[in-house]
Amino acid sequence: MDMTTNYLGMQLVNPLVVGSSPMTADLDMVKRLEDAGAAAVVMHSLFEEQIRRDSRSSVYYREMYADSYREEPGLMPTPEEFLLGPDEYLEQIRRIRQAVKIPVIASINGITAGGWAEYAKSIVQAGAHAIELNAYRLATELTVTGNQLEEDTIAAIKSVHLQVNIPMAVKLCPFYSSLPNFALKLADIGIQGLVLFNRFYQPDIDPETRTVLPRVTISDSNELLLRLRWIAILDGRLDVDLACSGGVHTHLDVIKAIMAGANVTQMVSALLKHGPTHLTRIRADMEQWLQTHGYPSIRKLHRSMQGVEGVDPQARERANYMHVLQSWHYSRSDR
Repeated sequence: MDMTTNYLGMQLVNPLVVGSSPMTADLDMVKRLEDAGAAAVVMHSLFEEQIRRDSRSSVYYREMYADSYREEPGLMPTPEEFLLGPDEYLEQIRRIRQAVKIPVIASINGITAGGWAEYAKSIVQAGAHAIELNAYRLATELTVTGNQLEEDTIAAIKSVHLQVNIPMAVKLCPFYSSLPNFALKLADIGIQGLVLFNRFYQPDIDPETRTVLPRVTISDSNELLLRLRWIAILDGRLDVDLACSGGVHTHLDVIKAIMAGANVTQMVSALLKHGPTHLTRIRADMEQWLQTHGYPSIRKLHRSMQGVEGVDPQARERANYMHVLQSWHYSRSDR
């Protein structure tokens, strides 16, 4: 069974990519992931704030957030809380490159344009095969328009893209007023891939201590539906590769994503829950499913749900919306 697929100019042995997570900070874990069948690994994200703190631009960094940190001294994690600092991060890329044969994709989480983008050059020199830029920014200011936020994000992405000569993907959140148009702008500046989507971690409140509590919840397959929707809408309309991230837990989740148009799927929560050997089970189940349904390769499965040619995506979405609303019927037993 031919399980190969192409992503960011790389031919991968299968579409099972380990998404950005703390697992890549452990070299032994990375080896176990490769042995279990991972086609590539995405490093955990290095934050713009970490890079600025370690660079000559740290003065700018302190001024940028000075008021916020004075009001809430513990708001920003200390350097000791981060898994790896900027120098250690580069060294970990080198170590992983030496230890495994699968591609290593570095990850940077940044929101502004500036000198920190030059760090991308160091990532290239350390041996990363590609870069995933995590564009995680939430609009919280009353005076900032959606258009302004998008322009700022595009400027930050451009500042990194100009520094590198390796493939680059952007990991997006779904909260744009026109996601297709924003994706088009990214494709126009030369971004080779889009990762759909970043998960939005929402904090909780402890009413007894009146403190904000970070909450990390693992995903489940229900989160896949949002990804399938937008992958199907974007696939074939932009010259970019698509990665499905979030809600991928089973072999059927992977198959659905590939059918919708994804080149690869990224998995984290399922591996945190079940361990690296979960990749082996998923690959075996995928091969059996493909064989049973007469698909000789992943490429034959790819985009197989895109068969309704000439149908306006907006019309299709509107029709689906109406069908869903009409599919539920009230009965007395529902009381």
